[in-house]
Amino acid sequence: MGKSKSKSKKVVLAYSGGLDTSVILPWLKETYGYDVIAFAAELGQGSELTGIKQKARKSGAVKCIVKDLRKEFVEDYLWPMLKSGAVYENGYLLGTSIARPLIAKHQVDIAHAEGATAVAHGATGKGNDQVRFELTFMALDPSLKIVAPWKDPNFTLTSREAAVDYAKKHKIPIDQSKKKIYSRDRNLWHISHEGADLEDPWNEPKDDLFVMSRPVAKTPDKPDYVEIGFKQGTPVKLNGKNISGVKLIETLNKIGGKHAVGQIDLVENRLVGMKSRGVYETPGGEILVTAHKALESLTLDRETMHYKQQVALKYAELVYYGQWFCSLRESLDAFVNSTQRNVTGSVRLKLYKGNCTLAGVKSPKSLYQSDLASFTMGDEYDSTDATGFIRLFGLPMKVASNVNKKRKK
Repeated sequence: MGKSKSKSKKVVLAYSGGLDTSVILPWLKETYGYDVIAFAAELGQGSELTGIKQKARKSGAVKCIVKDLRKEFVEDYLWPMLKSGAVYENGYLLGTSIARPLIAKHQVDIAHAEGATAVAHGATGKGNDQVRFELTFMALDPSLKIVAPWKDPNFTLTSREAAVDYAKKHKIPIDQSKKKIYSRDRNLWHISHEGADLEDPWNEPKDDLFVMSRPVAKTPDKPDYVEIGFKQGTPVKLNGKNISGVKLIETLNKIGGKHAVGQIDLVENRLVGMKSRGVYETPGGEILVTAHKALESLTLDRETMHYKQQVALKYAELVYYGQWFCSLRESLDAFVNSTQRNVTGSVRLKLYKGNCTLAGVKSPKSLYQSDLASFTMGDEYDSTDATGFIRLFGLPMKVASNVNKKRKK
């Protein structure tokens, strides 16, 4: 019989290979004697995962597991969020928020497979990510111990300078220096930028900040047009051709990025109570959100659309707050999916100088009827019907006005 796995000293760390998790990995081993299993999720962050297994090993990991989660990310997380219409505080398309529950879910799965009794993350005690990771751990397996070094009184590497010194002392391979730089998070949906000069909201983002897109001043003088085809709320075609979700977003990121589409500069309210300033690039996401909203305007009836707008606000909060694995989100998905039955059709968009504007929309399920919408009166609409409707609709206001007049006498 093979040797049984010990559960007493194993922890699964969400590992990006960045400065924070690079020093947290050996710190967990040095401080608490853990055997650290590093887990890196491929979510479309480009070259960031190059050599990450070797780096984790050199940093002291007993194992490094890398999973390509892009397809799951798109189909099980991004598309439901897109269909919901969720946008946080009128601008943030939730790129980091929506990815954290997926990463944490796979941490739990790995903990079960590897016989670990603890899971760990490198999120700070000031941010939202700590909540997103830990709520997911609690929802999927509350028996797992949660190790959060940034909230541990024994953890003293709470500045970039201290972390760099620790890395050098322990010969941990890092790409950072003590120079103050932006804190970034990238995946298939977006890239975020925080810190450094952005901590002052008066400072305009510099042109060299942008990674997925060009500065507006360096965009082409000729627009590009794209056509997105939807089936029941899910984007399935690009310019008339079937395309996978991952490839669609990758392609739209390139086209949209060329025209500076999806750049948002936002001061937002963090869940933990403070305001923070971030600059986000979400070129493909901005195109898809704009297209989906345009198609809904054609295919949803008024009452459904208005109520769905309220649902979208709550859905955005659930994603931002890390409550993805809760019964309310699942219930809202059932409602949203019901609303998407007729959200089928094509949307044409114009990309130019940082703008993504509607250039046409059509649907076989369209509720828009040109004869009804026309200014020309026809047999299908009897305008005299409006007289009685307005009288009844305005009756409460008429009664209130009469009462107020009597009071003034």
